[in-house]
Amino acid sequence: MNKQVDARGLSCPKPVIETKKVLDQLTEGSITTIVDNEVAMQNVIKLAKSLHFDVVIKEVEKDFYVQMSKGEAGEEILCEIDQERDLAILFGSDTLGEGSEELGKILMKGYVYTLTEYTPYPKTLLFMNSGVKLTTEGSEVLGYLKQLESEGVEVLVCGTCLDYFHLKDKRAVGSVSNMYAIVDAFHGSKNRVTL
Repeated sequence: MNKQVDARGLSCPKPVIETKKVLDQLTEGSITTIVDNEVAMQNVIKLAKSLHFDVVIKEVEKDFYVQMSKGEAGEEILCEIDQERDLAILFGSDTLGEGSEELGKILMKGYVYTLTEYTPYPKTLLFMNSGVKLTTEGSEVLGYLKQLESEGVEVLVCGTCLDYFHLKDKRAVGSVSNMYAIVDAFHGSKNRVTL
């Protein structure tokens, strides 16, 4: 049996997310993801290979058909991924990366959205400096953060930072926290990422 994911026209990271949803449920057979650009094709291939799926690519007109079937280690790897993730992510900015601020906001929105689709969820999200702006009214990622919080992800927001930016009354997700609690949560996690 071959399942199909038509990801043509979807922007990054949606082709990968939609493919992963089907791969996670695949017990036998294969899946074919159809994409309309090389970047999406490469991203889907990387996902499949990271999960130890065998990959065959066909190009039909301008579309790429990425067929994936479970390799020998596929089942074992998928079980490993389902384990709880002891991960703390520290958001020190409301943009992702350096360079264009506009692009940084787009990338941050894509990153936080992807967190809602990528399981297991992180244990804790920490917001400092201009990163606290992500937790306030009008933030483009507020809905995603609320969704993560409703799924049990701890969201801690630096109170000093909210005061500095005059945003304490506009916080719409998470708990106002202090530096000790933030350091304790960050260093108490097995895995840590700073953005």
